[in-house]
Amino acid sequence: MQLTHLHIVNFKNIADTDLSFSPNINALLGDNGMGKSNLLDAIYYLSFCKSFSSLPDSGIVKSGEMFAMMQGDYLRKGVEEQVAFGYTSGKRKSFKRGGKEYTRLSQHIGLFPLVLVSPSDMDLVGGGSEVRRRFIDMLISQTDSTYLSHLIRYNNALQQRNKLLRDHIYDANLYIAVEMSMEMSAEYITKSRREISTRLLEAFKRHYHDIARTDETPGLEYRSLLNESTCRYSELLEEARRKDEILGHTTVGPHRDDLELTLEGMSVKSTASQGQSKTFTIALRLAQYEFMHEATGMKPLLLLDDIFDKLDSNRVANIVDIVSRDIFGQIFITDTNREHLASIVSTMPNVDYRLWSVSAGRFEEIKQ
Repeated sequence: MQLTHLHIVNFKNIADTDLSFSPNINALLGDNGMGKSNLLDAIYYLSFCKSFSSLPDSGIVKSGEMFAMMQGDYLRKGVEEQVAFGYTSGKRKSFKRGGKEYTRLSQHIGLFPLVLVSPSDMDLVGGGSEVRRRFIDMLISQTDSTYLSHLIRYNNALQQRNKLLRDHIYDANLYIAVEMSMEMSAEYITKSRREISTRLLEAFKRHYHDIARTDETPGLEYRSLLNESTCRYSELLEEARRKDEILGHTTVGPHRDDLELTLEGMSVKSTASQGQSKTFTIALRLAQYEFMHEATGMKPLLLLDDIFDKLDSNRVANIVDIVSRDIFGQIFITDTNREHLASIVSTMPNVDYRLWSVSAGRFEEIKQ
């Protein structure tokens, strides 16, 4: 899959720009805060219907403006496709594919697959379990629409149960009705997470070794009370209900699960160096890319946002070698150092590339 052209108006600090992209490498050069990552966020937005920086829709509109819009032209499975987004302050955002507006934005997820590697990925190691759940949920949702439906249904039922708890409602029948809905989706969610985590492991280990070139053994394991218990989820909920009433929230379920990340059998968070942690997260994202490629039959867009900082030259060279392989398609790279970026791009064999200088939301192509 390729993004051939992108038109942006009033997205973050980008006032108005039209860009046509190389099918291979697209490199963005500029100081921090100039708009490189904002362009990647615009591309991300067209795939996920939201910003990767977790901004509300009102937050993506350029300061002083009342609306934002984008239009992306794609080549998807050999067919030209167009995705358009529009938002006006105080109104509902609009997403269209081929000129037809979606009735539910969830219908769009996974149609234009994308993998983003960014500095915030360090939160996968150092952050809370919700970051790692979000990682695996976004991965599976792009390849399994049924999973996304179950996830939405489960989260809605979870909110209903939590409201009953906060409002000190003690009607057992109300809890049973909500918990039956939660149980129906919880089984599918945990089963999918467990299977996908197992499938990711082999590719993840391979990419880690290809980047680090060491004998270190990385690991990831999906941890869920539902997998470890012989009880049904509805029984676990009933058992925890008195405690949950006191705390005011649901303490058991898929929303409490985690991915355990280890290096040499020990927690990455507590033992790994910064370089090891960054290598870990990049390898995890590359494994995600490989899985999505196999699951969708398409080469997802690969966005590399300032990922080479804090890595030694050998690891940078190894990452460049990996993403130069045939499995990877169109790539977008950002960096602050022109010589560094030029040397990275020049080492990629036999590929077409374009390079832009980015300043205050403006993009000027640097002719080679």
